[in-house]
Amino acid sequence: MAQNGWTPINVFTLEEFLSVAVDAAKKAGELIRNGFYQTKHVEHKSQVDLVTETDKACEDLIFNHLKQHFPSHKFIGEETTAACGVTELTDEPTWIVDPLDGTTNFVHGFPFVCVSIGLTLGKVPTVGVVYNPIIDELFTGIEGKGAFLNGKPIKVSSQSELVKSLLATGAGTKRDKLTVDTCTNKINSLLFKVRSLRMSGSCALNLCGIACGRLDLFYELGYGGPWDVAGGALIVKEAGGVLFDPSGADFDITSQRIAASNPLLKDAFIEALQQSK
Repeated sequence: MAQNGWTPINVFTLEEFLSVAVDAAKKAGELIRNGFYQTKHVEHKSQVDLVTETDKACEDLIFNHLKQHFPSHKFIGEETTAACGVTELTDEPTWIVDPLDGTTNFVHGFPFVCVSIGLTLGKVPTVGVVYNPIIDELFTGIEGKGAFLNGKPIKVSSQSELVKSLLATGAGTKRDKLTVDTCTNKINSLLFKVRSLRMSGSCALNLCGIACGRLDLFYELGYGGPWDVAGGALIVKEAGGVLFDPSGADFDITSQRIAASNPLLKDAFIEALQQSK
């Protein structure tokens, strides 16, 4: 019996799952790299939530590659969800894919974009791949086996003081006054308590920033869905980091609410987030 109480019909190792996911990410990364320097054809999901033909082509490529190897598995992707509605996350082996996280960055030629692929077994992230093809950084993780950047082990920062910490967050895609005011008020409060703030436009890469120690603190409210965090969440945990709801409750991959840090900063970060309401 495998971990999380899930018994595979066809026995694959987690390393085999990872290898196939890495191949898919690199193939999609080639599409992103080629499209990055060309004119983009942009569609609007909302006022500021964008999608390009590259997003769709990458998702098709990734799903086709994974389905060739694992035809019985479930699949959840950002673009298919947008087109066909939400797919419920079950205990079945499920690949959760954001084919191009950071689409707005991609459209503007800002090189903070990535492919994010996560595999859940029993609803628990078990394999994670996040690949930025523009700067050629490949983050990987397997449950219980550690996290890696381009094959080298990574770990979260050892920073223990909030005031010396680098914080990352996102602005989301909603632009109603209540959402914007809530976002900016929280940032305004937190800026008095940390060293500085970064808003880089990719949830998955921010999580990887926590995992490799470039960032100390990260939170985001109201991001798109589990595809934004499924790959990076596993990588953070395997790098020694902690994931939690910004309220301090347990992290729920389906909640569209996430916070991450090293263990030394968690309690102070939760307190600061609560005070910033």
